[in-house]
Amino acid sequence: MPWLIVIFSYLLGSMPTSYILGRFKTGRDIRRMGDENAGAANAFRELGSKIGVLVGVIDAVKGSAVILIAQASSMSQPIVLLAGLAAVIGHNWPVFLKFRGGRGVSTTIGVLLVLVTIPMLVLAIPTVAVLVWRRNVTPALAFLFITLPLVDLAFRIEPILIGYGIALPALVGITTFFRTRPKALKQANPQHQ
Repeated sequence: MPWLIVIFSYLLGSMPTSYILGRFKTGRDIRRMGDENAGAANAFRELGSKIGVLVGVIDAVKGSAVILIAQASSMSQPIVLLAGLAAVIGHNWPVFLKFRGGRGVSTTIGVLLVLVTIPMLVLAIPTVAVLVWRRNVTPALAFLFITLPLVDLAFRIEPILIGYGIALPALVGITTFFRTRPKALKQANPQHQ
C-alpha cells in the first residue's frame, strides 16, 4: 500500500496542467512557447493571466492532494513526505510528456501548505507583496523559500519538516538551473545553435 501511494502521487504530479490547457486554448505545446517550461509562470505569460493562475492553483492542489491522501490513508511520516516528493518529481519529469515538465514551484507550495500550514500562511502576504513590488515571481519565491525555515523555527515545527521545507525548494532550484542554463548558453553563443 505505501508504494501505491507513492506511485499514485507521481502519476498525479505528472498530470500536465499547462500542456493540456495550452493545447485546449492554442492547439500548441506550451513547451515550445516562451521559456519552454510546462509550468504556471510560462502559462501566465504565454496563455494569459486567467489560465496562468488556474494552472498554478491546479498544480498546487496536486501537491496538497497527495499529502492529504497519504495522511488520510494513515501512512507513516516518511511515506507522506515521499509522496510529496514524488508529486514534485512527477510535475518536473512527467511520464505523460516524455519526462519534460515544469519546475515544480506550485506543486511544492501545495505540498508545504499542508505540511507547515501556519508558517506558509504567515508568509503568504509578504510573499505577494514582494511579487507586486518586484513584478517578478523569482524574488518572491526566493523570499518565501529562504524565510520559511526561520518561520518554521519560530513556530517550533519539527526538524524533519524544516529540512524537508529546505530540500523540496532546493529541488526546484536545481531543476530551474539545469532547465535555464542550456537556453542561456544558446543565447550567449548563437553560432552554436
